[in-house]
Amino acid sequence: MKQYFVYILKCSDNSYYTGVTNNLDRRLYEHSNSCNPDSYTSKRLPIELVFHHVFYSSMQAISFEKQVKGWGRKKKEALINDKWELLHDLAECKNESHCRGFDSAQPDEA
Repeated sequence: MKQYFVYILKCSDNSYYTGVTNNLDRRLYEHSNSCNPDSYTSKRLPIELVFHHVFYSSMQAISFEKQVKGWGRKKKEALINDKWELLHDLAECKNESHCRGFDSAQPDEA
């Protein structure tokens, strides 16, 4: 059965790079050896693999990669630290003027 990996690399500038591949060892070699000199990671070496998850469906792997790429640093670090239970709370909007904190009743202007 074919495997697909979603992975997160920590770069030398402490940024994170998220990717998907069907061959993790090959892909790590390519990142570490700047096989694509114009890539994000080639300018931020050395890199460290800090997370990977196996999928058996390419569509699921690609979907999860896109989801993770849209996350902020705190959510990515929860994933890296195997704190999956924190993801829901970190996704919840905390801004008073947005989402649940929004008060639709506007004060009357005199």
